[in-house]
Amino acid sequence: MTTINRRAALAAAGGLALPGLARAQGERLSLRLDFSPWGVQAAIHLAEARGWFREAGLTVDIQDGRGSGNTLQLVNAGQVDVGQIQLGLLAQAREQGATVRGFAGFSRRTDLCVLVDRDSPVQRAADLRGRSLVVFAASPWAPFIDAYLRSGGLDRSSVNVMFVDPSALWGTYTAKRADGLMSTVSSAIPVAERPRPSRALLAEDAGIFFPSYGLMATEATIRARGPALRKLVETQQRAWTHLRSNPDDGVEAMIRNRPDARLDRAVTREQIRLTLEFFDTPATRGRPIGWQAEEDWVAALRSLEAAGAIKPGWNAASYFTNEVVG
Repeated sequence: MTTINRRAALAAAGGLALPGLARAQGERLSLRLDFSPWGVQAAIHLAEARGWFREAGLTVDIQDGRGSGNTLQLVNAGQVDVGQIQLGLLAQAREQGATVRGFAGFSRRTDLCVLVDRDSPVQRAADLRGRSLVVFAASPWAPFIDAYLRSGGLDRSSVNVMFVDPSALWGTYTAKRADGLMSTVSSAIPVAERPRPSRALLAEDAGIFFPSYGLMATEATIRARGPALRKLVETQQRAWTHLRSNPDDGVEAMIRNRPDARLDRAVTREQIRLTLEFFDTPATRGRPIGWQAEEDWVAALRSLEAAGAIKPGWNAASYFTNEVVG
C-alpha cells in the first residue's frame, strides 16, 4: 500500500484527517447545546438528519450540554466553537470578562415564567403572597427573583423561595411541595401537562426582559469564521422555517439522532410549537430568523441593571451582532 493510500485508509477509519478529505467532509464546527435533548434543539437536529449541514459545506459536531451557563464557559474558553444557549446570560458573562457575543437569536421574546396550577387563583406576582416557589440557583431566573417579587409588592419574607438542585426541581413541583416553578414556557409547560397541568405567569408582564435561545461564539471566532457561521445560520433559518409547518419532522429527527434520550413525542412537539411562539418581538417582526434588535437588548440590559446583575455604562451593541445573518 502506498503512503497516501495508507493515510487515506487511516483517515477513513478515523485515525487521521487529510486536508483534502477534510475539505470533502466540509468545514468543521463544534456546537454545544444547552442541555439534554428537548424541543428548542429541533432545528439543529433536523439540519443534521436532512443533510442540510453537509449541503452547506459544514460538518457539525453536535454536543449535548449541561446547562446554558456551562456551555457558555466552554465556548468562552475556546473548547467549543459555538453554543446554543439563552443569550441573556451573555450580559453577566461579559461583565466578568468573557468575550462572547450572540450572532443569531431565535427565541427573541422573553420566555421566563412562573408555572402555577392551571386552576390556581394566582394570576399575577402579587397573588403569590404566602405561597412557595421552587427554582435552582444557576437558573436564568436567579438575578430576577427579587425584582419579580417587588413587581407584586412582595419580598422573600412574604414568599418562600426554595432553592433546590436541578435534579430535584421537577420532583418538587410535581409532588406539589411548591406552589410555583420558576422556569421557561417552552421547556416547562409541556413537561408539566401530565403530572401537574399548569399555566404560565410571564416575566415580561412584570417588566422583565431577557433574550432567550440563540447561537453565540467568541468575538475571535466570529471574526475568523464568519463564512462558516453564516452557513450555520442559513441552515437554521431553513430548519426553523420548515418546523413552523412540520414540527413532527423535528421530533423524528431528534429521536433519530438521540435514540437513547427516550423523548416523548407529544412533549417534544409541544416544546417546538411553544418555542416558535416566542420567536418574535415587536422590534424583530418581519426581520430574518436570527436577526436581533438593539431595542430588545437595551430592554434586557435595563432589566439586568435594575436587578443589580450588571453595572451601568453598558453598550447594547457589544452583546450581539447581525453580521452573519442573511
